[in-house]
Amino acid sequence: MKTFYAKSNPKETIQEHTDELLRNYDILKAIYPEIKIDWYLLRYVCLLHDFGKMNDLFQAKLFSGKKKLENEIPHGYLSLAFIDLERLEELGYSKNDIKVVFQAIAYHHERKFHGKTKDIEAGFKMLKEAAANFDYTKWEQPIEPADELETEFFAVGELTFENDYDNFKKYVLLKGLLNRIDYAASAGVPVEWENKFLERDLAAWKDEKEILEWNPLQKFMYAHQNENVVVVAQTGMGKTEAGLLWIGDAKGFFTLPLKTAINSIYERVKTEISTENTTEKVGLLHSDIFSRYLLDEEEHDIDEYMTRTKQLSLPLTICTLDQIFDIVYRYPGFEHKLATLSYSKVILDEVQMYSPDLLAYVVIGLKYIQDFGGKFAILTATLPGIVTHYMKQENLEFTMPEKPFITDVFRHSIRVLHREIDIQDILEHSFGKRVLVICNTVQKAKEIFTAIRNAGINTHLFHSQFIRGDRRQKEEAIFSDGELEADFTGVWVATQVVEASLDIDFDLLFTELSDINGLFQRMGRCYRKRENPAENNIFVYDGGEKWCSGVGYVVDKDIFKFSKEAISGLDGKLLECEKMRLIDEVYSYEKLAGTMYNEELENNIKYLKDMCAYELDKQKARELFRNIQSVSVIPRKIFEENNMLMEKYQNAFGKLERQKLWEEIKDLQVDVPAYWYDKSESDTFKLSEYKRLNIMECLYDKEIGVTRKEREKETQFF
Repeated sequence: MKTFYAKSNPKETIQEHTDELLRNYDILKAIYPEIKIDWYLLRYVCLLHDFGKMNDLFQAKLFSGKKKLENEIPHGYLSLAFIDLERLEELGYSKNDIKVVFQAIAYHHERKFHGKTKDIEAGFKMLKEAAANFDYTKWEQPIEPADELETEFFAVGELTFENDYDNFKKYVLLKGLLNRIDYAASAGVPVEWENKFLERDLAAWKDEKEILEWNPLQKFMYAHQNENVVVVAQTGMGKTEAGLLWIGDAKGFFTLPLKTAINSIYERVKTEISTENTTEKVGLLHSDIFSRYLLDEEEHDIDEYMTRTKQLSLPLTICTLDQIFDIVYRYPGFEHKLATLSYSKVILDEVQMYSPDLLAYVVIGLKYIQDFGGKFAILTATLPGIVTHYMKQENLEFTMPEKPFITDVFRHSIRVLHREIDIQDILEHSFGKRVLVICNTVQKAKEIFTAIRNAGINTHLFHSQFIRGDRRQKEEAIFSDGELEADFTGVWVATQVVEASLDIDFDLLFTELSDINGLFQRMGRCYRKRENPAENNIFVYDGGEKWCSGVGYVVDKDIFKFSKEAISGLDGKLLECEKMRLIDEVYSYEKLAGTMYNEELENNIKYLKDMCAYELDKQKARELFRNIQSVSVIPRKIFEENNMLMEKYQNAFGKLERQKLWEEIKDLQVDVPAYWYDKSESDTFKLSEYKRLNIMECLYDKEIGVTRKEREKETQFF
């Protein structure tokens, strides 16, 4: 018998690799037997998917150092030769079932093939001799490759059930789970880690906190674990615990809009709730996870932890929307995510922060999750009525409580001022207080910060245009100063980066009006854990006869106008029930039906439904999803101060050392609007064969952040 290899680094035979797939298949089936998959066919494609690697060209390529050889046929196509058509028909599988098997195997690596059927058949014939010398101990039938491609079941380059949703679902599940199992086998990690801890750990946390019983919100979520739910609950009601109770001992994804909030919840779960063996329980999934994992004090293999997280293997994953909801574009390779979501529970927190394009992704993404068998929960402080309108239009099924989970606790006394935000007001009220000022744009925040600081007040600034290392320090500082028991007195000036889910509690809030959803989120950073303010603690500036900063750029004009009208009569005590009423008034479908906001939401939903599967590649899909209009740059001054770091990276050996150095380099980067970069002097620095750094001529200050040398109106929201 001849030895055939599946991989070269490290060396692994086809038998060894396939054995690993079968081991992971058994793990998946044991933990999640309820997955709506034909388990026989899943095992079948796991066995066959790499048999095409026996061909001479592939075996030669493995140890040649080349990525592709001339005239090479992707091994997935050649593996089709081993499908036992007669056996599948004897077992009662339909023509469409068999088509799904053919396509799951052929496309399991998404490698494009521009040849014809005759080329594949020529490859089949080359496999004859190889197969005669291959003895696979777990294969029940003789290994006899076919001579011809069964074109009734597979046509090169075509996905034959694009308009057949039932068979499309079968394909996504079969290929997606094959990919999950294959990736796990290649990475050397289990395909799944069982969740048998979360309910137990929550109960222990409750006892430790001496909580006699869960509150009504938490009881509701626990009672409806097996349903889709949409719940509105005010800040401070324990939404995180409620969401985790709903997930229970199932596989779960907890999504939030901002990385700062995600990091905060991740930290809470691993340090307060599930504190032991956390790397087998909870993972963090966003664009900066390596740097966050480096901060963990516990001993673990960071490379393996990263792998488990990215493989979606962990029971609980806390992530940004783009990490899983990019499935809506159905790009080649999306199937493993949707297949995973088919047996998972997904929580969306603070949906009111999403723009119309992202809300469209939410609606269509939830539809896929429901169609494939997963469960979802929307758990939010405020809920735009237009969202539930489109959810119902897409036939999403969900349970809502009769009324929101709110209390009569009096936390906010509001004063609406019909003028631009006023420095003098802030100065008059800031003595001996912890004051938070929130502006709609970075430029406005810089102006306010400079004026207050020049008045001799202890003042700090927080927005998105700091290099990553400085921004992280700002986050840590505002968390510390925003604690209820903090000794800090002074002013923090910020943008939307503090708007959602941050556990900070200031004495006073001065804010520009953005929209009413954003306003109420901002109010949640003041008197978050207190009640009965003795005087006004919320000051809202509606711009008077002018627009507030950012309106028409990052704040929809119609929604700003409706929000301004809704709050115009407010003065004094504002209860949670009144906030909910105002949200309903401004964000109802009827109110927004004729606006640009609704048109954009409606058009995005229609676009996602009308587009063909596999129309976009993965990179294009991710760019569209993230709506990226920024560029990562290093300010020239910062780059020149860190030349030694660049040299260390270029001379480093070992994957982990280079990863750590790369994270240090990323700490020097900042995202700036693309039009800034285009209009500024800049160049690139070749860090390695695959990495280029954008170096931008600009001013940089640790306290103020980036400022363009060519001063133009800055409208960056965050």
